[in-house]
Amino acid sequence: MAFYLTRFSYTPATWARLIKNPEDRRVAARQYIEAVGGKLHGFWYAFGDHDGYTLWEAPDNVSMAATALAIGAGGALSSLQTTVLLTVEETLAALKKASSIKYRAPGEKG
Repeated sequence: MAFYLTRFSYTPATWARLIKNPEDRRVAARQYIEAVGGKLHGFWYAFGDHDGYTLWEAPDNVSMAATALAIGAGGALSSLQTTVLLTVEETLAALKKASSIKYRAPGEKG
């Protein structure tokens, strides 16, 4: 399974609803990812460019995309960004494979 980092921000209306009725959104997030066979590893709120961060594990990109689309379509977020995370082992494999690619920069003669 692959890991995914999401960064999200709530709309002002969502913050107003949460102030009026505080709830632990980890419960909902866990249900969303488990619906596609994944797992929630962490959920954090933050100061800065984004209101929160989640760390998910999902069987594949399609499953994570479905989760992100369902959450985004709900209207509670003003932004949602997902980054696919690579393990060290995957990165090492990519580095080894990259050595077999003969890259030529634009404008250079090969």
